[in-house]
Amino acid sequence: MFTGIVTDIGRIRAIEQRGDMRAVIATGYDVSGIDIGASIACDGVCLTVVATGPEDGGWFAVDVSAETVSLTGLSGWEPGTRVNLERALRVGDELGGHIVSGHVDGTAEIVAMRDEGDSTRLTFRAPAHLAGFIAPKGSVALDGTSLTVNEVEGATFGINIIPHTKTVTTWGDAAVGDRVNLEVDTLARYVARLREWQGAAGG
Repeated sequence: MFTGIVTDIGRIRAIEQRGDMRAVIATGYDVSGIDIGASIACDGVCLTVVATGPEDGGWFAVDVSAETVSLTGLSGWEPGTRVNLERALRVGDELGGHIVSGHVDGTAEIVAMRDEGDSTRLTFRAPAHLAGFIAPKGSVALDGTSLTVNEVEGATFGINIIPHTKTVTTWGDAAVGDRVNLEVDTLARYVARLREWQGAAGG
């Protein structure tokens, strides 16, 4: 489990195709404290560490299945790509964002951006089958970042990115047309499932 609070910006060092896609990611984490088999959220996708090394400041490697590549924005990774990173939540850690599983539901497209003071308002278009899980003042995880929804209109929704978030994540690189990994709030999913079940039971 994760919280959607990004704690490092990694950089793709290499991409290898070996059945699955292997990505080598440079990180500021102390890799001596990362066990093989550990989970790290990479742009919001929970991936398993398969190798680490201390060279050039430290790196770790993950294998990404073809299905995960096809369903997320990881297909756009290439050497030099910056990546939001978060290590798995430990008992006793502060829950600063919201509960995030690292199981991405799909991708959302940035369809508009505008500055509002020092912040930036971004408008996203979600896949139709996920739009019903997104509510004003609710939470979403976008590229692994816990963010609050400002407004919703159909399948589009707005997010405000403050300067601090742009500095400590990859959101400072965002541009219209980008596709980002979207994970809807787990609570919203359960509420929707409960309503579906109640409707079926009532019928």
